[in-house]
Amino acid sequence: MSLYLEHFGLREPPFRITPHTDFFFSGANRGPTLDALIYAITQDEGIVAVSGEVGSGKTMLCRMLLECLPKEVETLYLANPSLSRQEILGAIADELGIPIQAQSTHSLIRAIHNSLIDRYAAGKRVVLLIDEAHAMPAESLEEIRLLSNLESKATKLLQIALFGQPELDARLAAPDMRQLRERITQHFDLTPLKPGDVANYIEFRLRKAGYHGPFPFSKRAIEMITRFSEGLSRRINILADKALLAAYSSGDHRIDQKEISLAAKDARFRPLKPTRQQSRTLLPWTAGIALLTGLSSMFLLPSQKQEAPVPPTPPLPLAQTVALQPSLPKHSAPPTNIKYGPLTRQHLAQYESWIAEVPRHHYFLQLFATDAQNTGEIEGFLGRIGKLIDPAELRAYRSTLSGHDRVGIIYGDFPTREEAAEAMHNLPEAIRAAQPFPRPVTKLR
Repeated sequence: MSLYLEHFGLREPPFRITPHTDFFFSGANRGPTLDALIYAITQDEGIVAVSGEVGSGKTMLCRMLLECLPKEVETLYLANPSLSRQEILGAIADELGIPIQAQSTHSLIRAIHNSLIDRYAAGKRVVLLIDEAHAMPAESLEEIRLLSNLESKATKLLQIALFGQPELDARLAAPDMRQLRERITQHFDLTPLKPGDVANYIEFRLRKAGYHGPFPFSKRAIEMITRFSEGLSRRINILADKALLAAYSSGDHRIDQKEISLAAKDARFRPLKPTRQQSRTLLPWTAGIALLTGLSSMFLLPSQKQEAPVPPTPPLPLAQTVALQPSLPKHSAPPTNIKYGPLTRQHLAQYESWIAEVPRHHYFLQLFATDAQNTGEIEGFLGRIGKLIDPAELRAYRSTLSGHDRVGIIYGDFPTREEAAEAMHNLPEAIRAAQPFPRPVTKLR
């Protein structure tokens, strides 16, 4: 392995399949999803669920939550949820430091309740993260619902986040899961990476591992990795690692069709079954990811007609993905009964002031769009992005398109498309990886 690293000038293996938070890729909606999860958990949003195929990045997201939640949030982590009702309670009690010798179910729940009240009184918020939640027995899921009822006069004592495969969605859709399903306030779907995301993902991991040369994967190699991996990050890691090894074995520094064919033959992936229903949306930050209820959750692609994008100028490869981006608003009065956070209200007001004065021929950068109901995800996105670029240049708009109430986030005010394009290329890497694109003001009107 040392020769493999030396051959490509790497400090460490770039494509390990075990979750390594230093290699967290914030593109393809993963960063905004993390922000929205943090917001939902810290703002008492009840139960949240994250679903995605095997290898889509759920465990990495869970590990990032463990690292990124505020210090006042105490995390309880269950990596093996295929436990009985009593075992689930015992595991939670153990995480809380509660002695469980021969306690009855009732006594154990009371002890957990008292422990949560003590933590609440000390200014602590407790969140239970359950990985592989699709494997939970029905009685254990029911116990999770009952635990979600533990509350003080003002707030929930235990926040719960469920991470699972698409089978989790099927479980929650069952009639006997109705009570639990109705307690899930936010639902995120980690959809597979698209070709542009795959290239960005591979390059990100290579650079993070110390690679400094030109991007070694050809366009055709990326297309093949996208097809063979079906956009799943774990499969991408396996194929990229095997392809680099094949290139090293033949003394090459370029990865093309031959290396990917060898990698795919060795990996022997089976095609995924079409189990995911894509019924919700978080757009630009994912070139196609599921949404918080729209991003229900933060991230699925609804099938609806979209306006044709403005043709990109030759030097703007990121703009090639605009066909996956949302259409911009046509002014019809959207419902007003949604309660937004302070950042969202601020940027909605900034938009109203700006749109009243901006010339029609100007341009802006489209960063993000999602269902208008996804208040936590929108607030989280604005909070994160406002730390990277000038928040005074960020604006939020609401629109209805074909009956869909949506919120979009845009940036900047540029007299020409060329200036907008230049500004796009000067954005921080974390934003450019999400594929923003220039749009004319006329599309807002």
